[in-house]
Amino acid sequence: MPRFNHSALVIAALTTTIAALSFPVWSYADRSGTGMANVASGTVNTQWGPLTASDRDLIVRVRLAGLWELPAAEKAMARSKSAAVKEAADHLLVGHTDLDERVRTVATQLGVSLPNEPNAQQQGFLAQMDAAQDGEAFDRTWANLLRTAHGKIFTPIAAIRNNTRNTLVRQLATDTNQTVLDHITMLEKTGQVDFDSIANGTV
Repeated sequence: MPRFNHSALVIAALTTTIAALSFPVWSYADRSGTGMANVASGTVNTQWGPLTASDRDLIVRVRLAGLWELPAAEKAMARSKSAAVKEAADHLLVGHTDLDERVRTVATQLGVSLPNEPNAQQQGFLAQMDAAQDGEAFDRTWANLLRTAHGKIFTPIAAIRNNTRNTLVRQLATDTNQTVLDHITMLEKTGQVDFDSIANGTV
């Protein structure tokens, strides 16, 4: 009978196990707005109700939104000559300043770790704004990037608002939903939103 190298078998088994365990972690971490802490923990009980991974993901995404949309609003205030764009930017400043305070309070109460800088995609959005020429080119780039981002988060917020059993998360989702709808409305009032591009996913 052939003899097996037991050391080689053990190493191979360990390598396979590590690879199998690592793959879902890498895949999950690549999702926008998802922190590694969310991967390691499932549903936990709190005094405000069960806290799921989806609940935590929303908390992190609300924080991330403020981390790039507040600087984006400041850019518009400094660079745009459009009164409508500046008004939309003012709504972003007020809305995300308030939401950021709320989400940090909720995160502290629920023990959720929050990021302190925008993710790579969001940093790319800010870079696109910086690269845009002043005037209508900047306004168009600014409005469409923000309108697209707000549109994409709208449905997930509603899903969490509908499904969560955690009262703090439900209230945060309610507040976020109202803020996002206000921002979408104001961004559309700028007259710079390209609805065809948004519908085709080309923004």
